[in-house]
Amino acid sequence: MDLPPAIIEAAASVDWGQIAQAIEDYEPVVRVIQQTWSHESLVDILNGSIAVPDSVINDALTERIAGNDKNITAVEIASQENGKVNIKATTKKVGRIEVSGYIEEMVHDVNGTHMTFRVKERALKDHGLASWFISRVSLSMVQNLFGKIEIGEDMPTTVKGNRITVDFRPALEKGELANTYIHGHRLLDMFSIESATPHEGYITFKTNVDLPDDIKQMILNAVRR
Repeated sequence: MDLPPAIIEAAASVDWGQIAQAIEDYEPVVRVIQQTWSHESLVDILNGSIAVPDSVINDALTERIAGNDKNITAVEIASQENGKVNIKATTKKVGRIEVSGYIEEMVHDVNGTHMTFRVKERALKDHGLASWFISRVSLSMVQNLFGKIEIGEDMPTTVKGNRITVDFRPALEKGELANTYIHGHRLLDMFSIESATPHEGYITFKTNVDLPDDIKQMILNAVRR
């Protein structure tokens, strides 16, 4: 079947080399998106809330601190239905530490990414008398006595009273999301996080997405491939 002359003329006028280049340029973006999110998780983020299991968070923490030379050598969290989070950490200086408390603030936006955790209870599992003492003083005092609490150089940690604030931004800026753009939009800034609410075995993050609808659809299409 012969094609109509108008279609032949239109096809001849297309810069196929430019289209091929655009497709090639898009492939790295697709790869990063597919490695970071599933289709279901992206839909949840776009709908304003995503639930992340403790196991996923613990795997990420294990990967982050693996091989570092800081005081903390292992971390594991356990979320509770009452909104509390239990944290177990192993340190080089004093052994096992257990703390529990609440997430007071979780923020991720174009200006930064941090979490503030308020400690309500704490204990040194390998030191009986010291554990009794530590349970009655502030976490900042514990840090003064036993050394600074650090997860890694790219996750600066600040302790004030019984509040721990972890700055995740330096670590995120080193990742592929920070260096990958889709039509001028950086993937790291694709969505914001406004809060985090613990439940039994998982934490729900409230999200907000400020992107044009066509960009949202392109990102969803990337994980359908």
